[in-house]
Amino acid sequence: MAAEIISVTTEEQLKHGLEIRKKVFVDEQKVPVEIEIDEFDVISKDVHHILIQDQGEYVATGRVIYYNPETAKMQRIAVLQEYRVKGFGRVLLMAMEERARELGLQYSILDAQCQAEPFYKKQGYEVLSKEPFDDAGIPHVRMKKKL
Repeated sequence: MAAEIISVTTEEQLKHGLEIRKKVFVDEQKVPVEIEIDEFDVISKDVHHILIQDQGEYVATGRVIYYNPETAKMQRIAVLQEYRVKGFGRVLLMAMEERARELGLQYSILDAQCQAEPFYKKQGYEVLSKEPFDDAGIPHVRMKKKL
């Protein structure tokens, strides 16, 4: 896999990431677009968007925000359906964690869809929440990892 990891710095790149998220979360999973797109969908020193490109195609995206002074929150992790079994989710998460380390953060938390919990466990995340909780009509668990 010759994936290229892109730190989003332009509106054009941001738009590609939002298109991936709309396909995955809005079209596939029926999350209302007004919930999916939020105040963190901007180019800012407080939000770090990552794009994965494979052979000229944008295939995955995610964003890193500050949860607290020592913890990154990984959000909006999305891989296009036809690329899901090809390892792009792992590459994306590793790039997001690397960005968090570069920012001096020690921990990563994320709210994983329950169906994705085994994937995140393989990447070293542990479940914090006692019970699954609803986010946009989809059951989630909060998970954490020491970076």
